[in-house]
Amino acid sequence: MIKITTKMKRHVRHELKEEKPTIWVGKEGLTPQVLEEIEKQLQKTKMVKIRILPSALEKETAKAIGTKTAEQTDSALVEVRGHVFIIYRRRRKQSPAPT
Repeated sequence: MIKITTKMKRHVRHELKEEKPTIWVGKEGLTPQVLEEIEKQLQKTKMVKIRILPSALEKETAKAIGTKTAEQTDSALVEVRGHVFIIYRRRRKQSPAPT
């Protein structure tokens, strides 16, 4: 899991304040399909807002799920609020094609 500054966290929270979550974690938890979708969205937008359904919270807390997601996607956990959390990762530079 990467670290980001407090100023950057504030910026990300402000950007996603009015946005609705784009990914939902269901009762199966963090499946490979969910992680794959998170990866795609992080590549595209750098930040993702994720909602955890109550059925997924029977086994783990929201903070534990957020931390695990950030570790598996090599991103930073910005905020956990209720059943919603935000993760952020800088875009990875595309390596130039070999010539």
